Amino acid sequence: MSKEQFFDIGVNLTHPSLVNDIDKVIEEAVEAGVNRMCITGSDLEESISAYQLAFSLSDILISTAGIHPHQAKEFTPNYFSEIKDLLKKEQVKAIGETGLDFYRNFSSEEQQKKSFEAHIELAIEIQKPLFLHVREAHKTFMEILKPVKDHLPKTVVHCFTGSGEELQEYIEMGFYIGITGWICDERRGTHLKGLIDHIPLDKIMIETDAPYLIPRTQKLKNSQRNEPKFLPYVAQEIYKNSNKSKELINSSIYLNSLNFFGL
Repeated sequence: MSKEQFFDIGVNLTHPSLVNDIDKVIEEAVEAGVNRMCITGSDLEESISAYQLAFSLSDILISTAGIHPHQAKEFTPNYFSEIKDLLKKEQVKAIGETGLDFYRNFSSEEQQKKSFEAHIELAIEIQKPLFLHVREAHKTFMEILKPVKDHLPKTVVHCFTGSGEELQEYIEMGFYIGITGWICDERRGTHLKGLIDHIPLDKIMIETDAPYLIPRTQKLKNSQRNEPKFLPYVAQEIYKNSNKSKELINSSIYLNSLNFFGL
């Protein structure tokens, strides 16, 4: 049987806690079978850094470019035009991370909606995949997305943590679903275990969101941060909570990721 392959669809490799030993982080990820990774951009500076890193290791890394809802207050037409320019680069495969986060409101709800709508408009125009974030904002999120459902490119709800009802709405929209180490968190993620087999096999993907969301099912001693090398632990939790075979799930997740990013 061939060794499992993994694709981390959302990892913050430009985060200060990872950049100082980035070569080691990537090398250990590849050793663990994580041979493809997508670096998330959350503002212009980070999106540029993500692109530069992806360009330097183009056989392993790709990136996104966008404005996270926390940074939506930075949005201006000129600022966003530089995001648009980045999205012309070959290694920049998706638009985002964008969306709505009413849990923290580091940017106002109006600023978030304005930025989110601009990202959606651009995605429809250039048909690059959308990489979405939503927290405590499902109703408004869907009110913005539903009217343009038939025009959207491939879309993923990254780091899904929602309810079964929310999941069903995303599935009806044709969205991909990103599962993180949240599923390994006994304090807040146990409900996800019962939802795994409700996600169509051709729509599920996995991610670490490193350095955040360390899989708590593992005693990862000396780990002050999550890393892409821990992605297999997320996969293991999915295998345990599905009635489908491990081999089928693993190959489906990997192929879904390649398909989503057009690789």
